[in-house]
Amino acid sequence: MSGGTAYIAVDLGAESGRVFLGGFDGDRLSFEEVHRFPNLPVRLPDGLHWDVLRLYRDVKDGIARAVSRAGGRVESVGIDSWAVDFGLLDRDGTLVAEPWHYRDARTEGMMERAFSRVPREEIYSTTGIQFMPINTLYQLLSMEGTAALQRAERLLMIPDLLAYWLSGTTTGERTNATTTQLFDVRRRAWAVDLMRRLGVPERIFPEVIEPGTKLGPTLGEVSEELGACLEVTAVASHDTASAVVAVPAEGSDFAYVSSGTWSLVGLELSEPVLTEDAMRANFTNEGGFGHTTRFLRNVMGLWILQECRRHWSRQGADVSYEGLMQAAELAPSLARLIDPDDPAFLPPGNMPARVRDYCARTGQSAPESPAELARCVLESLALRYRWVIERAQQLTGRCVSTVHVVGGGANNALLCRMTADATGLPVRAGPAEATALGNLLVQAHARGRVGSLEEMREVVRRSARVVAYEPGPEARDEWDEAYERQTALSAEPGNCRNADPEPHPSP
Repeated sequence: MSGGTAYIAVDLGAESGRVFLGGFDGDRLSFEEVHRFPNLPVRLPDGLHWDVLRLYRDVKDGIARAVSRAGGRVESVGIDSWAVDFGLLDRDGTLVAEPWHYRDARTEGMMERAFSRVPREEIYSTTGIQFMPINTLYQLLSMEGTAALQRAERLLMIPDLLAYWLSGTTTGERTNATTTQLFDVRRRAWAVDLMRRLGVPERIFPEVIEPGTKLGPTLGEVSEELGACLEVTAVASHDTASAVVAVPAEGSDFAYVSSGTWSLVGLELSEPVLTEDAMRANFTNEGGFGHTTRFLRNVMGLWILQECRRHWSRQGADVSYEGLMQAAELAPSLARLIDPDDPAFLPPGNMPARVRDYCARTGQSAPESPAELARCVLESLALRYRWVIERAQQLTGRCVSTVHVVGGGANNALLCRMTADATGLPVRAGPAEATALGNLLVQAHARGRVGSLEEMREVVRRSARVVAYEPGPEARDEWDEAYERQTALSAEPGNCRNADPEPHPSP
């Protein structure tokens, strides 16, 4: 890390957490990873949970290491994480139970319960959020009548919960609040009337704050553990919101793919799109930094390959990610395709068998090797990105000239090249650590070190490596034919996927 002001970014993903130490000299942002730790769910008798107490311990360990490495000259710390999951606190501020994991099966049938109380059209026109069984709304409906919900006095999303333990402040940062499907995107406030009609207790929702809000110093006993008293800053706490801050784009004619366990594919807009067509296409309108809207679709992402590798590992096969990608590059191209968003691929389990089963029930030959399976998944993801980008342009009237891939998937050269070929658009890949960069930049913004979103992206362009991939015209017909095949598999009404999502099967 170079000189200048130092900040700490805590970035929590569905598989691992990382703590970064960043330095900003007014021109460039430098950063280094100082701590990485696994984020593993725990299955208890009542379902699948996050081990949030262990997560908090690892977060504090990472912050302490960063403070030590910076010689104590750290201005602030900010936390981002995945969306939709939350912790419940009682009136004494005590955690009611370990937060549930969004892949737990308890939300089966909850969308139907919600629609029996409020029409789906009204839920969408108020919240603008994609219908997915993992959403906070359906998690809360699954808890109706439980002792945990009756005891609860405050709901905090995962980054807000950890910030509360550090600073003692209970607030809800807006970008993550919008993902709950209980937030009014026009009024930029909790959808209280909707909550009442759905049977969700309005009392538990905290004050909503903007990214860049200073939450206060770390508590005394926490400061002793960390080795310094730090200012806690609410960043764009939904990890995708932080990643989009660090998209190194110029202008507005770009699409982004925030690629990791999930792929978030979409456009940045100044206002939400709440039309019936957008609802039928199941697009989401999530809050972004600077009151922007992230108009996007969630695509299953690299989760499918991650779960395949876990299964192979349990079977005793050591399949490295690098080796798998090298082998996939040599496998036959576009031999078979899946719909990555098929509900069968959502829960954990024997993912290779699910991919083979999908191919069998759609009349395709099953992949015989890990390389063939990996190629099938990557090509299917690239084609799915094309569908989302094309549909987003239709729904908004915007024209996309470049696709920016950020997040861990930016390091996957094969996937990035396939994305360029599938979409027919130039791809700019990087930065891989966009979420951490966005987190750090919002902290710098909170202290007046950098101004607008455009200025922040200019800092990213000066600070990060970006790799260019151009579409190969020689394979255009082959990719177009594959796109038609996948579209037929997805059975989207009006050339878009069935917007009535099915409940996901039990793990």
